[in-house]
Amino acid sequence: MPFPFQQDFPLAPLNTFGLPAQARRYAEIQSPGQLVQLVRSGELEGERVIVLGGGSNVVLSGDLDATVLRICIRGRELIGSDDDHHFVRAGGGENWPDFVRWTLEMGWPGLENLSLIPGTVGAAPVQNIGAYGMEVYERFLLLEAVDLKSGAIISFSFDDCHFGYRDSVFKQEAAGRFVITAVTFRLPKRWTPLTRYLDVSRELAARGIIDPTPLQISDAIISIRQRKLPDQAIQGNAGSFFKNPVVSAECFDKLLARHPAIPSFRQLDGSIKLAAGWLIEEAGWKGRALGTVGVSADHALVLVNLGGATGADVLALADAVGRDVADRFGVHLEMEPILL
Repeated sequence: MPFPFQQDFPLAPLNTFGLPAQARRYAEIQSPGQLVQLVRSGELEGERVIVLGGGSNVVLSGDLDATVLRICIRGRELIGSDDDHHFVRAGGGENWPDFVRWTLEMGWPGLENLSLIPGTVGAAPVQNIGAYGMEVYERFLLLEAVDLKSGAIISFSFDDCHFGYRDSVFKQEAAGRFVITAVTFRLPKRWTPLTRYLDVSRELAARGIIDPTPLQISDAIISIRQRKLPDQAIQGNAGSFFKNPVVSAECFDKLLARHPAIPSFRQLDGSIKLAAGWLIEEAGWKGRALGTVGVSADHALVLVNLGGATGADVLALADAVGRDVADRFGVHLEMEPILL
């Protein structure tokens, strides 16, 4: 029996930017077995296959002459523990913010700094999501994925994933080949709070909290994100649109001489990470619009759909912002969302 694909399926409701596009073929995947069966049936042979999770980190450039698979695999459980860690497994289609809160409510801390990042569990390692001093690789144990060529279910260890800043093997040499169906996290039993980011420490201080619990850190970060970032349900966006650029120490010294107030974060290898939002604001783009797309007045790192925007509109604004930042600072901005 042929797989029950839907034809010419509208994708605007499935991407948080609200950009119009149609998929030539569309299906929702409810289990790893269903995906294995689909691959082995041969119905994906010769097809361009695009995988969607929460649609929160993509820019749709137009209609997709492709088969779009939306991963809806659910399930979350404690699968084991040792003297040092809890091991928690979740399906690739689980909502990431809900999963984080569930782990905290169950008494398994460690993901609180990643609270309210939109998307799914399966997308988290692809992007190596991060915020407020933590990246997901720090809590990662392994993942399971289906090979779209063979239908085999393959386990990826930490080393297999080649994590980098907002990067992994799934955005590089393995891009488009694997669909992540489950991820297992290693959460510490000997938990220590991570509150070194100024926004976090200020928020906790304003709440009169000196010795925060994991849930209190999560609550603080959720409040910060809700204040700083536009609600995707109200104003379409893909979250942080540009990666924070990393430059050499020599390049940074030259920038510092011209811009003494430039924020910076020294990396372990001696390079310097810059704040893309600050660069964009200094270039005069915060709160500005170009047609149907604008730079958020709340956070210069976020591009927003002002109504009726297309993927081309988003890319035109991103290009204009990038050119101005490059002209002013000599720094290249790289898109964080995936362009489809």
